[in-house]
Amino acid sequence: MSILKGVGVALVTPFNEDLTVDFDSLTKLVDYNIENGTNYLVVLGTTAEAATLSGEEKEQVISHIIKANSGRVPLVLGIGGNNTMEVKKQIEEADLSAFEAVLSVSPYYNKPSQEGLYQHYKVLAGTGKKIIIYNVPGRTGQNIEASTTLRLAEEFPNLIMIKEAAPNILQYFDILRQKPQNFELVSGDDEFTLPVTLAGGNGVISVIGQGYPKEFSTMVQLAFDVKVKEAYEIHNKLVEITRLIFAEGNPAGIKTVLAEKGIIKNHLRLPLVKASDSLQDKIKSEMAKIG
Repeated sequence: MSILKGVGVALVTPFNEDLTVDFDSLTKLVDYNIENGTNYLVVLGTTAEAATLSGEEKEQVISHIIKANSGRVPLVLGIGGNNTMEVKKQIEEADLSAFEAVLSVSPYYNKPSQEGLYQHYKVLAGTGKKIIIYNVPGRTGQNIEASTTLRLAEEFPNLIMIKEAAPNILQYFDILRQKPQNFELVSGDDEFTLPVTLAGGNGVISVIGQGYPKEFSTMVQLAFDVKVKEAYEIHNKLVEITRLIFAEGNPAGIKTVLAEKGIIKNHLRLPLVKASDSLQDKIKSEMAKIG
């Protein structure tokens, strides 16, 4: 059983007003999550606006989170891209001693076939490192079909898990039903977390979870304990805020939540911009209801 179970959060990168990395807020964010029950942290995922960070900034963010975490919870490192050989090189050259696994998004923009996706992950599996497949068709433009995921899971034991974020929940269930025992699935869609966990998933790699770590980790633990009614009470309480934070793209919404909680400042790097005033008002109003 993987130790990557429960709620992992894809951390945002906080910025100062001049758009430099705000390391003090990053420490606060790490502490807030660990102290409130988050099970593991994902570093430099899509939510981190990693595409807008320089190589030097990425190194600084990685080392800062390792230090702030101080061995308290497992860490996962995001390394992905649409140049297979470059991703392989980055994984091979990265110091992964502090990390449990690499989260690698499927190639975006190129729109490879299912065979191309299979060959991509086959090459990454050849690094010998523990890798989490990340399927997010809404961002990449291409779905990894359940049959491709299952083929990879059967053939490469170091492909340990998939973060599944297809919009079709039946795809999650197909993988859960047919996967080998040593391969796990986590939800990559916050709103699907509870049904997917109840169906045998390993929890979630979450965005909203870093704003509401206590509630979200409690919900997932209740699902593991098959306390369905209690778990759905929390799910229903958080559905509206979960929808709102994605209304104008990620991480604009979650940065609004975290800024309102006083954990970070509300700044994003272009081409992303902060949530509109009307959306911020809706988010703040919903936060007041949640309490």
